[in-house]
Amino acid sequence: MIKLSILSTLVILIFSLLSCKVTQETFKTEIQIPEKFELNSSRINFNEIKKDSNLYLQSRKEFFKDSNLIALIDEAVINNFDMQLVFQKLQQTRSGIQFTRGIRLPELGLNLNAGQEKFGDYTIDGVGNYDTQFSPNLNSKQRIPAHVPDFYAGVYSSWEVDLWGKLKDKKRASIARFLAQEQGINLMTTQLISEIAETYYKLVVFDREVIIIEENIELQENALMVVSAQKETGKSNELAIEMMSAQLLNAKVLLFDIKQLIIQSENKLNFLVGRYPQSITRSPLQMNNSLGQITNTVVPSSLLENRPDIQAACFEVLAQNADLRAAKAAFYPNLTINGNMGFQAFRAALFFDPGSFAYSFLGGIASPILNRRALKADLMMTKASHKTAYLNYERTVVKSFTEVFEVMQLLENLKNMQSLKMEEVEVLKKSIGTSQELFITGRANYLEIITSQKNYLQSQIELLDINYNNLINQISLYKSLGGGWE
Repeated sequence: MIKLSILSTLVILIFSLLSCKVTQETFKTEIQIPEKFELNSSRINFNEIKKDSNLYLQSRKEFFKDSNLIALIDEAVINNFDMQLVFQKLQQTRSGIQFTRGIRLPELGLNLNAGQEKFGDYTIDGVGNYDTQFSPNLNSKQRIPAHVPDFYAGVYSSWEVDLWGKLKDKKRASIARFLAQEQGINLMTTQLISEIAETYYKLVVFDREVIIIEENIELQENALMVVSAQKETGKSNELAIEMMSAQLLNAKVLLFDIKQLIIQSENKLNFLVGRYPQSITRSPLQMNNSLGQITNTVVPSSLLENRPDIQAACFEVLAQNADLRAAKAAFYPNLTINGNMGFQAFRAALFFDPGSFAYSFLGGIASPILNRRALKADLMMTKASHKTAYLNYERTVVKSFTEVFEVMQLLENLKNMQSLKMEEVEVLKKSIGTSQELFITGRANYLEIITSQKNYLQSQIELLDINYNNLINQISLYKSLGGGWE
């Protein structure tokens, strides 16, 4: 009757424990996303539902239309040294996933033991074993020799029953952190593609600058010939020739400077691709060059969800949620079940005898009562980490919206700047011919020729800079929306 009462008490206790639950921490964003911004009288609605087909984020092969650039990007994604190092770190993290995958399952193993022991003649075990030699209740197989061998072969198992979901939460946290690191690789891919594209287009712009400077050198040489001819007729002087010669030499020095920058940019691009220095095949610059179509009037929040840093921050919050639940569950009792089963005998000949079969089973509940400072400290630290992860998530979202908004404003301004600068270049191009004609007729001096040539060269380079900045900002917008990784 007493045994039945004890068993009933244990059953009631176990079911009571199973009925308890740890308070679930839910991840709810409280970030207030701005609904509307004003951009040159065009409203930007960040919460607009993605309905227009133009609002989807293109793949890198659709966005970057240059086949030479696409070939460099594809090679860099595979061969870039930093990418390979980060990928290996991700593989190390994957081992943690393999560990937690079976954390809730019972541990099962094989145990093989063989040994020998002799007890002292003046010990309880020694005297007891000696008396068995004369016991009429034991047969010859059961008599214990003076030197006692011990043979055991069997299986053992240990299982911590996940009453409160602590082990399940540890598994969730491990998986979430792995996914966060995976998003780190995606973020690195986006940054790598952006850097390669920026360096590539810088090379293309340098090529165009070389052509412009060479054309200006030719114009300056023609102007120098005109001034030299005018000196022969007494309409010019040596100072004019010296000033125009100096301007010509300056243009030639600038040409070599640009060629050196081309070499440096090619080396940087080759390193990003993960190969030794070599010539880079590239396409000529197209004025008013436009990359993939990204709307510059509406940016829906659904596009920003593609950003790897936002996804990584979200996964980190989910991991901290799981850690917090596990830290709370540590205050509750643990139910552990241990068992062994196999064959054990002190004679090898009797090892597989049915009488040698043995087993043991033990279940226990352990609960921390005193000195729970370590658990409280862990819970306090986990709560702080949880809050930190959420603040980082909020900061990443706000930063993302700010980046997109700033880039869109700059693209709009660059578009207007480019249109005005192109008109300026055309006007200054005409001024070169006009100044030479006026100089020949004696209605302008050589300084006006020098000024017109200098302004024309400067305006062409400034127009190139605007075109380059336009390309860079299109790339920045693509990167800010989380494009490039696939």
